[in-house]
Amino acid sequence: MEKTKEKEVLHKLFIELVKLQKEIISSNIKLLVILEGRDAAGKDGTIKTIITHLSARETRVVALGKPSDWQRREWYFQRYTAHLPASGEFVLFNRSWYNRAGVEKVMGFCTDKEYKSFFTEVELFEKGLIDAGFIILKYYLDISKDEQKSRLDDRKKDPLKQWKTSPIDEVAQKHWKDYSEARNEMLLKTNFKHAPWFVVNADDKKTAHIALITHLLKRMDYGKKNEKLLLHNYGLVYPATPEVIKEKLF
Repeated sequence: MEKTKEKEVLHKLFIELVKLQKEIISSNIKLLVILEGRDAAGKDGTIKTIITHLSARETRVVALGKPSDWQRREWYFQRYTAHLPASGEFVLFNRSWYNRAGVEKVMGFCTDKEYKSFFTEVELFEKGLIDAGFIILKYYLDISKDEQKSRLDDRKKDPLKQWKTSPIDEVAQKHWKDYSEARNEMLLKTNFKHAPWFVVNADDKKTAHIALITHLLKRMDYGKKNEKLLLHNYGLVYPATPEVIKEKLF
């Protein structure tokens, strides 16, 4: 997409996001957007784009670090519940309880028993949230191995991005296949009817931002929606069906 056109579309999408937030506030909606994905897939940038013009008072970004020794003794989902949206809030999770099905599984940070029990618990947990009135939108940002390498290398060179580097980044390429297998199992087992997954091809950051925001807005009901703007299908967001997981994921 041309840069000029891209800016025009984004500007219009920002207006739609503000309309959505007004609806969230006035209707006491509890909206939770979960963003997962490979290392360097662009979760930070996607979230920053989404919240650019939203109210800081009614919008929160949650990006938890590794659990403390005390938190490891708690029920696994306990530290996340404190950050769930209240009525009228829009909350975005930059990684979530799905850490257990991804990095914790691959890096051996959880036991096999904990990993297996997660899939039973998470279905009940999310169903409970839905029944309590939460809206949960789940997106997995996927990038190619070459694109990941390029972005990870860029982090090391760019002094403004070096805060993003971590020991996990250092082994991301080495464990590419392990992460792919963990991702596939997670998507297949947790693509619930009440809280489905959508996969985003995020190799092109800017276009991925537009595609994801457009998809998010399509799924929400709010007043004075610009239906014409949201008609365009950018072909980068897919439902996490077995066919998509087999044929379209990197």
